[in-house]
Amino acid sequence: MYNVLFVIWLITYLVGAVWYVLYLMHMFQQNSYKPREYGEWMAVHTNVGRLLGKCLYAIISFFLVLLANIEYPAVMIAACLLNGMTILVNKPHKAKKPLVYTKRVKRMLLTTGFLYLVAILAALCVGYCGFTTFPSVEFPWNDLVMWQMWSVSLALLAMFILQPFLILLANLINHPIEKGIDQYYINDAARLLREMPNLKVIGVTGSYGKTSVKYFLNTLLSSQYNVLYTPGNFNTTLGVVRTIRENMKPFHEIFICEMGAREVGDIKEICDLVHPDYGVITSIGPQHLQSFHTIENIISTKFELADAVPETGKVFLNYDNSYIKEHKIEKSVVSYGTAEKNVDFQAYDIEVSARGSSFKMQDENGVVHDFHTKLVGSHNVQNIAGAIAVAHTLGIPMEKLIYPVKQLESVPHRLQLVRQGDRIILDDAYNSNKNGFEAALDTLAMFKELRILMTPGMVELGEKQYDENKEVGVYAADKCDYAVLVGKEQTKPIQDGLLEAGFPQGKMILVDSLQEAFQMVNAIPNEKQKVILIENDLPDNYA
Repeated sequence: MYNVLFVIWLITYLVGAVWYVLYLMHMFQQNSYKPREYGEWMAVHTNVGRLLGKCLYAIISFFLVLLANIEYPAVMIAACLLNGMTILVNKPHKAKKPLVYTKRVKRMLLTTGFLYLVAILAALCVGYCGFTTFPSVEFPWNDLVMWQMWSVSLALLAMFILQPFLILLANLINHPIEKGIDQYYINDAARLLREMPNLKVIGVTGSYGKTSVKYFLNTLLSSQYNVLYTPGNFNTTLGVVRTIRENMKPFHEIFICEMGAREVGDIKEICDLVHPDYGVITSIGPQHLQSFHTIENIISTKFELADAVPETGKVFLNYDNSYIKEHKIEKSVVSYGTAEKNVDFQAYDIEVSARGSSFKMQDENGVVHDFHTKLVGSHNVQNIAGAIAVAHTLGIPMEKLIYPVKQLESVPHRLQLVRQGDRIILDDAYNSNKNGFEAALDTLAMFKELRILMTPGMVELGEKQYDENKEVGVYAADKCDYAVLVGKEQTKPIQDGLLEAGFPQGKMILVDSLQEAFQMVNAIPNEKQKVILIENDLPDNYA
């Protein structure tokens, strides 16, 4: 009877362990496979509690198994039921960005399984040694099978508790293999680029705005050139490599390469691969301070792109950004902006409405051109101005850019205007910086409908996280009629900022999830049509 129950316990325990491993692997992937960022994620107090919660039933289950070794079947059944709770707690749930079973993930899972196998085999050996060492101990469970069962359950408990660190161990074991595979792909991508000596490469980076500028550039330049650009969020070295190897064709004339960074040296690594002829730096701000630590590190990292541009190339800089304007470089600079007048390309006389935006720009001959776009928001105009500056410098006349600007589409989840029945959604879910947040609030403020802010706040701001969030709370106070804040504790700084600025507490709604947020928005009385600004949607490792 006991042996059968132990087998059931072992199977249910391992199922819970598998779900737990998959959860942690998902978090490791969400943290870009970077051990330091994953370690920082584990150290956050809310995540420490979450991880303990995922282990709690397994720990209790182990001690019940230990007690059941004195042959109490009812206790063993209770242990199996606790394993069922472990399975429920760790069972994968619907994620915003599910775990992608890449070849790297599969290799790590295989290594993790190997570590479990080693632990179980070692436990069986320990059980055998214990039995042979203490053969005369008079306990009811003192036989070889019972010794080994106890040893295996102890080993599995240790593995379960240490699993967050076993993910790091599996990554460390696989590191030489992964590094060799990555280098092979990088070398192959470099070879493909060498075979296209006439290809012009445009690097685009910035704390925010880089993805929008990339898409805008593609639309404008495609009116005259064959263009390839890095899709979606393929802005890491391996994302760029994949784009080149899978999509680069001999007929391409321009490659627009978005360059993301979370640590010093990330931009340089991409530049060493693609060797950009031109560089665009859209913005610099205190984003990812948790990994960069200082704003100076962010500035130097973004300007790694400018350092890589040759003397024959040009660097396009957004002079509306003080960090960029004040950082002097010994390269040929083309400046652009909206607020800053002393620039090479300025968008001015900007008019923004719910139907879109219009603005004027002058060419080098002083001829004024009128531009119209269906995109809303002054920061969109700023990004379009940067794209126009690049396209015109690369030989496309201003008048030929008027129609492509009209054709520009909203970048998904970046202040994307979506009409949804009787309400309007301003989807800015991918934004997570103060400047973009405030620009989105400015756009929300222009609507005459019922204005609703929905946000979990901003993250990865290090020591500035409280202050930055409180400041946007103050800024939002007169820009919205209702504030729906996702996460009672996480949004505390925004709550403090709103209240400090005199926002009515009765119109501040605190919820635990995005789904609940929409339910509360639906419950707000329909005084008039609703406009909902969704500002930042945190990834699963913050859920």
